[in-house]
Amino acid sequence: MHTDAQNALNDLQDLASVSQIQDLAMRGTAVRPQKVNAHVHLPPNFSAFRDVQQVLDLASRQAIGVLGASNYYDYDVYGEFARLARARSVFPLFGLEIICRLDDLAKTGVKINDPGNPGKFYICGKGITKFAAMTPEAQRLLDTIRRNDSTRMARIVAKLADVFDRCGVKTGLDEAAVIDGVVRRHNCPRPRVYLQERHVCQAFQERFFELVPAGQRIETLTRIFGVVPKAGPEDAVKIQNEIRSHLLKTGKSAYVEETFIGFEDACKLIVELGGIPCYPTLADGTNPICPFEDPVEDLIERIRQRGIGCAEFIPIRNSPAVLSAYSQAMRAAGLVVTAGTEHNTLDLLPLEPACVNSQPIPADVQAMFWEGACVVAAHQFLTLHGEQGFEAGCGEGRIASLARLGAAIIRKYQEMGDATNRAGAQARR
Repeated sequence: MHTDAQNALNDLQDLASVSQIQDLAMRGTAVRPQKVNAHVHLPPNFSAFRDVQQVLDLASRQAIGVLGASNYYDYDVYGEFARLARARSVFPLFGLEIICRLDDLAKTGVKINDPGNPGKFYICGKGITKFAAMTPEAQRLLDTIRRNDSTRMARIVAKLADVFDRCGVKTGLDEAAVIDGVVRRHNCPRPRVYLQERHVCQAFQERFFELVPAGQRIETLTRIFGVVPKAGPEDAVKIQNEIRSHLLKTGKSAYVEETFIGFEDACKLIVELGGIPCYPTLADGTNPICPFEDPVEDLIERIRQRGIGCAEFIPIRNSPAVLSAYSQAMRAAGLVVTAGTEHNTLDLLPLEPACVNSQPIPADVQAMFWEGACVVAAHQFLTLHGEQGFEAGCGEGRIASLARLGAAIIRKYQEMGDATNRAGAQARR
């Protein structure tokens, strides 16, 4: 599987030399701004998508020109992602997402970008290029994350099975059985699967539906939860969410404390994988806004002090006004900004990002997100060639240069892909 991932990286590297792309950029040979989504989760991460082909088919139909993956803890799927993206002339961005912890803020009760857990810090990496052949340090850090997370998931499954069993629902589920279900659902290799809470809740909901007739579900769930569920007896997704909220959260019967790596190690992993540390901004995705993020001027200073020069939004959480205020302030302070949709629930939303209630993203903010995607594309390309990509605090001149370079790379990639596809279509006639 590592071979597929390395081939994907080789294909991007072999598009052209750096000097050739620089020449294209200097001559203004760039692509017009396109629809871009810099953050989706690909299966077997918990996702709205059945498989990677579905993601790319949707991207092609919805005219997404640039698509970024930000998976948790395994990146072999990026080989398949890149291969299918190339066949559809969709430019791939490679990324990751990590959960870490700031102990000082946890102790003082400061919420960062998780409204329920002080000190819990989501961080993304953009434009990673060393995931096929990792450095020893990257492998060590990733192995630590995987081990901690897998141990916790196994304990959660065991606790949930015990809760259901004591209420008369013998699920017979264990960690291996839940993983088996993910493998079947997404037709993916088993080593790619790292369980998340949503995987576990889906497995228990599905087994519950198999064992308990619809007419008995509300009464049985009331015994399991200790409260009457809000979901109807046939509402699979809402019941999954209620399993999570009533049983897995702090103080609940199947709660298992998370074990995080520190912020410094999370950033180190991103850098070791060749990426750009990026802050996922929640803003008014929660009410009130998390103290770490309010006001935006203080947020900017806090992330800059931590060496972060890139920020990202999932705009479906945000009002246009707040998204504009945060994006404009960040961009004015020299940060690069990107946007995505995550698609980390079963809701199959459009791939083009939009604000809350499907309100359009303001045009000036959309332009910032396009610029950010171009910067990440340039960073990927340059680091694949052993050259310096984006760095926090690099200045407006460098950001503009990278954006031009990235736009030229995207155009070159899409033109080559279109030519290959035309040739293939002619050969099949």
